[in-house]
Amino acid sequence: MKKSSYIYGILLAGLVITGVTSCSKHFLDEELKSKYAPDNTLVDELGFEAASTGLQSIVRNDYGNTQGLLATFYVGTDMAITGQPNAVQAPYEDYRNLNPQTGSLSTVWNWNYRVINAANNIIINAGNPKATLTDQQRAFYKAEASFFRAYAYNQLSILFGGVPVIKEPVTVPRTDYTRASEAEVIDFIISDLTFAEANLPDPASVKKQGRINKFAASQLLAEALLRANKPVEAEAAAKRIIDSKFFSLITNRYGVKASLPGDPFADMFTYGNMRRSQGNTEAIWVIEQQYNIPGGASDFDQRRREWGPFYVNVQGMKVCDSLGGRGIGRIRPTNWWTYELYEKTDMRNSPYNIRRTYYYNDPAFAKYGQQVFPTGFDTIQNMYAHTTKWYEFQPQDIQGAQSYKDRIQMRLGETYLLMAEAQLLQGRNADAAASINVVRGRAKATPVQPAEVTMDYLLDERARELTAEELRRLTLIRTKKLVDRVRKYNPKVAPTIADFNIHLPIPQSEIDVNKDAVLTQNDGYQK
Repeated sequence: MKKSSYIYGILLAGLVITGVTSCSKHFLDEELKSKYAPDNTLVDELGFEAASTGLQSIVRNDYGNTQGLLATFYVGTDMAITGQPNAVQAPYEDYRNLNPQTGSLSTVWNWNYRVINAANNIIINAGNPKATLTDQQRAFYKAEASFFRAYAYNQLSILFGGVPVIKEPVTVPRTDYTRASEAEVIDFIISDLTFAEANLPDPASVKKQGRINKFAASQLLAEALLRANKPVEAEAAAKRIIDSKFFSLITNRYGVKASLPGDPFADMFTYGNMRRSQGNTEAIWVIEQQYNIPGGASDFDQRRREWGPFYVNVQGMKVCDSLGGRGIGRIRPTNWWTYELYEKTDMRNSPYNIRRTYYYNDPAFAKYGQQVFPTGFDTIQNMYAHTTKWYEFQPQDIQGAQSYKDRIQMRLGETYLLMAEAQLLQGRNADAAASINVVRGRAKATPVQPAEVTMDYLLDERARELTAEELRRLTLIRTKKLVDRVRKYNPKVAPTIADFNIHLPIPQSEIDVNKDAVLTQNDGYQK
């Protein structure tokens, strides 16, 4: 947590200065001033700001921090197979090898509970009457932490089903956890998000750039209400975002490359264009990162590397900015995504959004400037059609070891699709088609007809609109479509998936240490 450590370092420096300027005959007496804990830091606004920074740092350092971990949310779905192999993602390519000992499970489980524990610290201490906060500040910090707690529980309960619900900070080891039902977890998520939406500021009132606003809570609430089979309330949550007038779809060129060839959809994912402050009127929640700023980036963000092909392995190819820097080819789209998903005229399928052709770019190579026609193994790992959303190039970092590109976590394009899903579940296909066609209209795609709108069509449209943004595994599990769509669209993985793979197994390490209660395993994964 670089940024958190950085701020606590400032606090420590302040204490050291105070100690020097206030010296007396007792100045050599030992008095511990560098012990930081919630009871002596979460006492004023500065302490809560530091805790909030620490929480957001955990969120920022999510699944991009471990090689191959991000790929597990795409490989083994309808969308992707493995390009360059990695042990972390291997069990998701062959579900027969996915078991409670799979190492990635503990990483995902622990990351989410770290978010939850950090949020619980803020929520509990915001209610401490000794903290020198105004009522408005107490509500804000509790609301912000409640959003992130709900965000983590949403991921956990989608992936694993029912999970332990922890509402207070864990300060000593516990070995007596039991699983709440998935429905109970969803109800808890809805409660947190309802509070967050009511007490977070609107975008115009957010005091610090990059902080959560109330409509991020509305967006996640719409999804949680869909999970709770409350489509009327889910539609209303999505409409609150749309009707707020704070957001609008990007339909015109803007930003740092507006004068260069491109299109409005591609502009949204251009480095330097992704924030609201940079002109992205569609952005609801963006994780902002900054090059060459202490704590300004994730520790090790794999998004560009895992989505980008390993084209430098091909003779005659060199790392370059027009290809997004150096990729390592871990996430290779399926043939369904590559050849069947998009209309040719769909803006989201333009050369600015999906690269399908390559040209030799090494001046020393005999075929310099000619098109590359990859065959065989190269089409699996080194050269294939891929999204350009994570393109980024830092000339100071040719090997692409770090990433400083912002991450759009929520935007208005998805809001319309969530609203369409809620309308579909109410049997209002015409309204669902109208909502989808707002998104398709921006993409210059053929309007969908009401009779064509099904859950599968919506999942197709989410793939067209949100490739490499949504964590695809979460969406397919949430809509109970993972197994069906893997069998239909991923022939490499289809023979290995079973019905019980709709959820991941509970990590065996968690079950083993939980000696004072039974942490039950998901069906199909028992020893």
